[in-house]
Amino acid sequence: MTQQQIVKKLAWLVWGISIPLITAPSSLAKDTSSLGESGIDVRKLHAPPYNLLGRKIAIGQVEIGRPGQFGLDKTASKKRTFSLMRVFYRDTPAKADSNVDAHAAMVAGVMISSDKALPGVAPEARLYSSAVGSPQKAGQPEECLSAQHVAVQNGGDVRAINFSFGESLERDSRTDPVLDGNALLTQCIDWSSRVHDVIYVVAGNQGNGGIPIPTDNFNGVNIAYTTRRQDVFTKVDFANLSAAPVGIGRRLINREINVGPRRSINLAAPGSNIDLLNLEGKVDSVTGTSFAAPHVTASVALLQEYGDRQLRAKQSNWSLDSRRHEVMKAVLLNSAEKIKDNGDRLRLGMSRDILTKDNRNWLESDAYKDQKIPLDFQMGTGQLNAFRAYQQFSPGQWKPDAALPPIGWDYRTVKESSFQDYVLEQPLQERSFVSVTLAWDRLVELQDKNKNQRYDVGESFSDRGLNNLDIYLMRVEDDDISKSIWSSQSDVDSVEHIFHEIPATGRYKIRVQYRQKVNEDTQPYALAWWTVPKK
Repeated sequence: MTQQQIVKKLAWLVWGISIPLITAPSSLAKDTSSLGESGIDVRKLHAPPYNLLGRKIAIGQVEIGRPGQFGLDKTASKKRTFSLMRVFYRDTPAKADSNVDAHAAMVAGVMISSDKALPGVAPEARLYSSAVGSPQKAGQPEECLSAQHVAVQNGGDVRAINFSFGESLERDSRTDPVLDGNALLTQCIDWSSRVHDVIYVVAGNQGNGGIPIPTDNFNGVNIAYTTRRQDVFTKVDFANLSAAPVGIGRRLINREINVGPRRSINLAAPGSNIDLLNLEGKVDSVTGTSFAAPHVTASVALLQEYGDRQLRAKQSNWSLDSRRHEVMKAVLLNSAEKIKDNGDRLRLGMSRDILTKDNRNWLESDAYKDQKIPLDFQMGTGQLNAFRAYQQFSPGQWKPDAALPPIGWDYRTVKESSFQDYVLEQPLQERSFVSVTLAWDRLVELQDKNKNQRYDVGESFSDRGLNNLDIYLMRVEDDDISKSIWSSQSDVDSVEHIFHEIPATGRYKIRVQYRQKVNEDTQPYALAWWTVPKK
């Protein structure tokens, strides 16, 4: 049996987080749904005056297999729908016609397809793809090696890496493994996020035995997928494993979600009935978190193209901090769709209600009501909207020692037992909503036996834990956090998120508080905010 045949035979390990439907040609007219206004609304960014296509931005992909590359693989010569920068087998150049996989090709198509009828989110981004290879001969060490190899491509400047696959707990080498963040691949991702400054976008687990590693990471972004209602992506699909562990399925679900109160899903994206070209050049309609995640990964490429454009033009309020993975995480999460605006923009101009599987909206979630819970179990902070993410990112970086605009972001550090206040320049409108997101990293270090400053198979990682940061929404005249209007004070998450209604028109500020030290005295963080000034 050839290596390619082995990969196909074991494809179920990948398709555990992607559900292929009966493959039949479908109408190309439906293609725009996940990219248009009913989906992530990215087509606006492709067109003037934005003209964002991901030019010169490197992104990555790690899977069991890889897409075919034109000029190397025979399968890629049938219909050239995208151009790859390089393809690999783990950390070596790929061999012709080996490890080519339809799933990986369709995931790549979501990101960089240049097909006129079925374009990708960032058709001109530079995609580097690594195939881990047959699960019979590979595991978490080889998957970590592949991720590291992709992360150092493009001169060490890869902005986001897509993981539309994962590992089962049954294959984990630990005794009685659980999703506590300490599987080797999970630690690898958190280490690489910090060391290589790249945001990992991970397809969320979908249950039924599932492949939940590395969805227990801290530093990446885990994605659930939504389905259409009345032709608009608005609802978390039933196939997502994203419900509290109760009832008859409690034992199974408990093994496939994070231990303790820490939540897995950060963000949702369209992933149901997505039309993509397969290896034969025919249209397949596919479903799963596998195809939701690349919508997010490629959206990063568009934002980064814009950020680099601002840097080249030497625009004020722009620095290399715009490339930080923590900034991308805060921007994506803070701009997510939650609750439909009534037309007065008091709900930040959001276009739709995002619903859980049991038809709850954000205002009915425990994340909205409980200051200890920053993320909804099923949708995270809501659904990706690429155009809103651009609106969140484009005002640039603002320091805490200056009066802040209504929308913006910052990357900074805070010292143990201290805080940073961000004072909004304009009074906020009564009954308007404020969205604030704080993101920072768990500290994972490589146990580098041979001191070559890179991971090698046989090495391990050390979890040094997560410092505890909080955010508070306060009146500008107050200094006592007990008087705050609202807060996000999770004890376990690497994200804090506020979405709260302003009780009275007036001046407000945001406080970032370093509450508890676990590792270093100083903690880097990213902060994003979106507010509505007084009319």
